[in-house]
Amino acid sequence: MTPDQFIAKWKAVELKERSAAQSHFIDLCHMLDEPAPTDADPTGAWYAFERGATKTTGGEGWADVWKRDHFGWEYKGKRKDLNAAFAQLQQYALALENPPLLVVCDMDRFRIHTNWTNSVSEVHEFTLDDLRDPNIRQRLKWAFSDPERLKPGKTRQALTEEAAAEFATLAQRLRDRGHAPADVAHFINRLVFCMFAEDADLLPKKMFLRMLEAAKIDPSQFQRHASTLFSAMKDGGLVGFEPVEWFNGGLFDDGDSLDLEAEDVAICLKAANLDWSEIDPSIFGTLFVRGLDPNKRSETGSEYTDREKIMMIIDPVITRPLTREWERVRIKISAAVDLAQRRLEEEIENAATFPELEQEVRVVRSHLVERPQLELFEALPKQRRVRNLDAVRASLRSADKALVEAQAQADVELKAFQARLRAFRVLDPACGSGNFLYLALVELKNIERRVAVEAELLGFSRSFPSIGPEALLGIEINPYAAELARVSVWIGEIQWMRRNGFNVGRKPILKPLQNIECRNAIINENRTHAAWPRADVIVGNPPYLGAKLMKRRLGVAETEAIRALYEGRLPGFTDLVCYWFERARELIESGQVARAGLVATNSIRKNTNLPVMHRIAASTRIFEAWNEEQWTVDGAAVDVSLICFGESEGVEARLNGAVVTAINPDLTSGLNMTLAKALVENKNGAYLGIQKSGPFDVSGELARTWMGEPTNPNGRNNSEVLKPYWNGDDVTGRPRDMWFIDFPLGLSKAEASLYVSPFNHVATTPDEDGKTIEQLRQALGERAGPRWWEPHWPRPDMRSKIVRLRRYIVTPETSQHRLFVWLSYPVLPDKNLIVIPREDDLMFGLLHSRFHEAWALRKGSDLEDRPRYTHTSTFATFPFPEGMTPNVSALEARQLPAAKAIEEAARELDDRRRAWLNPENRIECIPEIATGFPDRFVPVDAEAARELSRRTLTALYNEKPTWLVEVHSKLDAAVARAYGWSPDITTEEALSRLFEFNQTRASSTSDLPELVVD
Repeated sequence: MTPDQFIAKWKAVELKERSAAQSHFIDLCHMLDEPAPTDADPTGAWYAFERGATKTTGGEGWADVWKRDHFGWEYKGKRKDLNAAFAQLQQYALALENPPLLVVCDMDRFRIHTNWTNSVSEVHEFTLDDLRDPNIRQRLKWAFSDPERLKPGKTRQALTEEAAAEFATLAQRLRDRGHAPADVAHFINRLVFCMFAEDADLLPKKMFLRMLEAAKIDPSQFQRHASTLFSAMKDGGLVGFEPVEWFNGGLFDDGDSLDLEAEDVAICLKAANLDWSEIDPSIFGTLFVRGLDPNKRSETGSEYTDREKIMMIIDPVITRPLTREWERVRIKISAAVDLAQRRLEEEIENAATFPELEQEVRVVRSHLVERPQLELFEALPKQRRVRNLDAVRASLRSADKALVEAQAQADVELKAFQARLRAFRVLDPACGSGNFLYLALVELKNIERRVAVEAELLGFSRSFPSIGPEALLGIEINPYAAELARVSVWIGEIQWMRRNGFNVGRKPILKPLQNIECRNAIINENRTHAAWPRADVIVGNPPYLGAKLMKRRLGVAETEAIRALYEGRLPGFTDLVCYWFERARELIESGQVARAGLVATNSIRKNTNLPVMHRIAASTRIFEAWNEEQWTVDGAAVDVSLICFGESEGVEARLNGAVVTAINPDLTSGLNMTLAKALVENKNGAYLGIQKSGPFDVSGELARTWMGEPTNPNGRNNSEVLKPYWNGDDVTGRPRDMWFIDFPLGLSKAEASLYVSPFNHVATTPDEDGKTIEQLRQALGERAGPRWWEPHWPRPDMRSKIVRLRRYIVTPETSQHRLFVWLSYPVLPDKNLIVIPREDDLMFGLLHSRFHEAWALRKGSDLEDRPRYTHTSTFATFPFPEGMTPNVSALEARQLPAAKAIEEAARELDDRRRAWLNPENRIECIPEIATGFPDRFVPVDAEAARELSRRTLTALYNEKPTWLVEVHSKLDAAVARAYGWSPDITTEEALSRLFEFNQTRASSTSDLPELVVD
């Protein structure tokens, strides 16, 4: 059929929808050279006419034509309301498997609505006459064969970011003019919602845009007009002669408005011309709170969580459990009704042979519901035909009564589950700008809609969505973020209703949301536990503030009060996020909450944070987790763990998307290394370096300047209080040439001040907040130490060990590769170095073996992509070979047969690496300006400097040249022999044996002597 033939035929046809729809569609397929449903899929499994519940309910079906992954298509009679047809498709999009296109047609007009989840929706509209245009026909053909060609280019996220950027600029301009941050935030929230309401057809005739256009001519009128509009939205009223709906909900509680200048109006106009109906509430709140709130929650470490990551919590905690519940209910009620219906069908067949029962059979047959799509049973076995009329009548009536009772009971079961859904409550106790709450609401409404659609297939009548924002409970300490969370939920609720073809509820449009509270979620003003509202599940993204920053950010009093509340349950030095996990665990254990799904930095599974995970694993069950997920926020990589725990009977545990037997507290499966214990034999075998917490480090250039100054008033040189200073970067990269101001411990302030230049530097150099070290220490309280001219943790025990040694071993706390190197006093190690006070090659070789490295990877935590080594959980638990443990002197350990090969391989490794790092023909040694310090290696020329800058241990281990692999293989083989293992033992087998050694030694050893330093 040619386009002209198709157009001519269907312009002349005036048949009603039911008579013409299929014929029109078949002709359209022929014109486009596309197969019709009956040609391509006679079974109707993926391409069909009359998709849906038409025969079940007696009403209209879901779609007149449906093609899986392509479209749902609904017809109306000529010149009928296509909006009504579109609304029907929206209502049943879920049942139609969410096709990417929703098409409506009245035989004269075609509208293709795009329906991709995260794309801005577009509408392609054309008429019969337009089909002469080959471009139009091509667009229509894509709907049949390649719908991706119609996918809009702009995502909802891009639209949202664009809108947020405009308002961030406006907010800054308003704050710069002296308006209070809270007033600016509230005003911006109103503007945002007005723009959304206008594009969602809740404000009449582009009223807000017209108001902005008027203000463009005379900006001085904006405040008066906006106040009039806001007042009308408070209770419903008139703006001029135009009625405005009742909105309020707390957002429009008065008519207050800020004044705008011409440039401000221009910004608003630019924003207003975006399609706000497509804004994405799952991210828009966080984007706005960053741009508008001068006290952003990022100061406490909270970050924007993208939609995909949020759903990795929402799905296992909310969606899947409720869906499983519904499946059980659906099968139960379907099975009962099907059984009763099959019995009645048998009795009808039997009774139909009796003319006397013709009327009764006709009545009873009308009670049957045709349910072809949900048949669960084969037809019941044929019963022997009964010839007695009275017996047949009795059986027929009995079967009819049984069906009525089964249907009534099914109705009770269905309504009970629907009531369960309506009563379901989701709590986010750190809800920020509401992204978790919004997506939780969307999922609850999707589940409710699925239940309604599938109930239709079971013969029940259609139902209207009833779940709303009352299902959401939130706690947020930031007033602006709390209000923005309410705005996000309101917008999300309205969007869902519109996208699914339902009218938005009125009177008021914005239901009050006092269930999103603005307060502290962990501690009350009277320093007791803050109550959390009763909920079925808990989800969220609590603040990530690290333990060492809590006093600085929260204040000393609040930090100590929180820690006191959880004393005996959590360590005193634990990250802030752990208190949310412990509170959720406690509510699950007491039966007040079923499940929780929370986000944390991945450090929650290690070290001082691990106890909260042990408590969760002991009192409930971790049923789903992602131990390390990464995404980018403001250009920075953030590593998080997503953890779901609580009620999960019959649910397989899943770790990183894979089914596992169980999930350990450290979010691993299999060998539970969290049970490894500190070994007495390793006591005092490793230490932390110096934690300076102040301006104690200076460049080598400045240190040499001070060492060259005249002697001080005490007659002493500054070199006495200066020492070379290494941190992790000096190990993994090139030495930075940093020095440390190291006043002898116990020196009075007066005595320290006699070293004039170093003392003045410590006393006057401000931190990033402009505070001197004395001011900072005072703010942090006495525990930080009143002797501010000394490092926060000077580590005298560690110093007493390394000062007696020719050299000592260090490893970076965090590094891409587990590296060990030698340092020599007076070089001092920073806190970012773990210090092993041994000078023997044997210990160096044991530490650099692949067995110790594997243990460190499993027992340590990590920072971004850099594994973290700790002296407590890693070194303290590692089972060294018998006779080579840290409490055995090096002299004694070296007598063992396996020791020599380890020492030789260790020396070779160190020699080869040193030679590669500092080739003799590229460096020269320069003595320090003062005696007693190690010589410096410097490049011989500029070319050598460029070459050496590329020679770092990280670069070497990234490249892994053959010589490095060979020497490590030699070392690993020697260490394996010390354990009595084959050199080719697998890493997993080695870890398993090491764990057994740990458990055996931890349970059988008594107090052993402290480390002996040879």
